[in-house]
Amino acid sequence: MKKYNIYLLFAAFLILTGCKVSRDIETPKPELPEAFRNVTSADTATIADLEWKQFFPDANLQELIGKAITNNYDMQTALKNIEAAGLQLRQTKWGNVPQVGLNVSANTTIPAENSLNGISAKNFLKTSHVEDYNANLSLSWEADIWGKISNRKKEALAQYLKTEEARKAIQTNLVAGVAQGYYSLLMLDAQLAIAKKNLALNENTSRIVKMQFDAGQVTSLAVQQTEAQRLRAAQIVPMLEKEVILQENALSILTGALPSEIVRNTTLDLTTLHTNLSAGVPAAILSHRPDVKSFEYDLAAANAKVGVAKAFMYPALNITAAGGLNSFKLNNWFNMPASLFGTVAGSLTQPLLQRRQLRTQYEIAKVEREKAVIAFRQSVLIAVGEVSDALVKVDKLKQEQELAAERVANLQKATTNADMLFKSGMANYLEVITAQSNVLQSELDLAALKRDQLNAVAQLYRSLGGGWR
Repeated sequence: MKKYNIYLLFAAFLILTGCKVSRDIETPKPELPEAFRNVTSADTATIADLEWKQFFPDANLQELIGKAITNNYDMQTALKNIEAAGLQLRQTKWGNVPQVGLNVSANTTIPAENSLNGISAKNFLKTSHVEDYNANLSLSWEADIWGKISNRKKEALAQYLKTEEARKAIQTNLVAGVAQGYYSLLMLDAQLAIAKKNLALNENTSRIVKMQFDAGQVTSLAVQQTEAQRLRAAQIVPMLEKEVILQENALSILTGALPSEIVRNTTLDLTTLHTNLSAGVPAAILSHRPDVKSFEYDLAAANAKVGVAKAFMYPALNITAAGGLNSFKLNNWFNMPASLFGTVAGSLTQPLLQRRQLRTQYEIAKVEREKAVIAFRQSVLIAVGEVSDALVKVDKLKQEQELAAERVANLQKATTNADMLFKSGMANYLEVITAQSNVLQSELDLAALKRDQLNAVAQLYRSLGGGWR
């Protein structure tokens, strides 16, 4: 009969081991449009699948991005986070392994002569003190009945995968950030060249007006106004030179290097824009965007935490065992087998007075899981919005750039004509400096628009989840 009871208890234990006190909720399927806004047809291909070296062919830019990925301190911190999470994950895999401890002790007790222990020691042991020598191995193991240990493993795995996605997200932002900084540097180079060219035109005009003043053809007002225009053009040059150095310093720091000059062998006009900017379908964001995946792993970890909190409310089965050598005389300590001893015990612990506290922790874990669901849905919504923003910027900036280029071409012709007419006496100095001022501002604006176009393309690549491959 006892044998059957043991079998029944063992069968019950196996059934309990398979129990799961908390059900995981599935990753929600957010509502996604069939295609992004401003996209006429949905194409499954996406530029996010391109490696960043393919998407940014400029050799100097590639070198900067490579340095940033290797040396940027945010990236180095992310790698250390992955390393720490990996160690934690490996630690949780030992959750089902019993804990084993070694204990060696020796103690001497001198009881009072009038105490029961003192009288017993004196009459039976013929000594005034009692010695005890013990050496044993202890074993402790908790049965994973309610999935507490397995849920801790799931949580550690989710946290580890989240740190990997965090590294990818940092790299994605880093690639786009370096590219945009590089394009801003090229824009400043172009604007500086424009400012110097315009300054030369203003100096030529000012020289001619001074000659006309000496000849009595114009008043001092003409000299003053043309000189003011020349000084305005001259002021732009050091301002842009300052911005170039500041941008170089910012890029250097982004790549983990001390501030220094940035090598660049191309110009803004020679930088090619991608013509095929396929955004793919919105559903692809769930697998391409590292930040979205990170929130998905947050939900997985929150699921596991709910399971752990619920398991704490149920009985815990602990099995302990100890075995070793024990003797009250030192010379008999290692006398075999007389000094051998062993104990085995099992306990089933059910929390009672702590139940309200454990229930509260469980309810809080469920609330945190609901918050993780909300955060995941929000991350998807933000991702779709960023792609839509980038797409409309790419489209509309192209139209703006075309109109601005046409305006610059007309103003350049006007400046040339005004200069010729001025030299021939058919136009006054006001017409010349007005034309020069207009073309200067228009050329500066055109360079900024070209930079904005390149930045919008880089932003689209990042918002689609490109750059971490």
